[in-house]
Amino acid sequence: MTEALRSKPTLRERKFARTKLALMEAALARLRERPLEEVAVKELCEAAEVSEATFFNYFAKKSEILSYYEQLWSLELAWHLQSGAGTPRGLAAVDALFRQAAERIQARPGLMGELIAHAARQRTRERPPEIGPAERLLACPDLPGIEALEPCGMDVLLARFVQQAVEREELPANTHLRSTLVALVTIFYGVPLVLAHNSPQAIASSYQMQLNQLWAGLRSLARGAP
Repeated sequence: MTEALRSKPTLRERKFARTKLALMEAALARLRERPLEEVAVKELCEAAEVSEATFFNYFAKKSEILSYYEQLWSLELAWHLQSGAGTPRGLAAVDALFRQAAERIQARPGLMGELIAHAARQRTRERPPEIGPAERLLACPDLPGIEALEPCGMDVLLARFVQQAVEREELPANTHLRSTLVALVTIFYGVPLVLAHNSPQAIASSYQMQLNQLWAGLRSLARGAP
């Protein structure tokens, strides 16, 4: 754990965090109606009450808001799925992750498409933005301890849960981890890409159906089924 995460945020850090989160929320609100490319930096600055020059003290470019949101979302997911002895493990944890994702996607229409487009435009994998304790505490005031949680991407969480499922004999011992992760990420992004605009209410049930089919397929392969 870094020293920054152990120390109490200063007034300056809290002000910085409040403005950065305000810029993010302004962008997310506009993504309900328009793609990010149609949202001007000036609009976001007016909403957050900062100058356009100040914007670039927080984000090097407008699209970084998406990376920032995704990293913050990953921290929230990690907290919910790692916060105590009663948290789910194995396949139950995968189900919980997808269920929480469906709720978030339904609450923020258009966001998943923007995240997918942003990822597709990257020529190399970007380093996730660092989110300080002040930003975590302001964004997630009801999640005690999130300010000290080590960052953990969704792919790391899914790999951990699939491995748990194998150890708990919920999945076959010969389950191929990388292929399973590819399938899970495909489901995670693919379902909302198809349903988010026309049938967002069906995302959760479609997620569950796709996961059930994946687990059944893995078990059939282990039995040598054709």
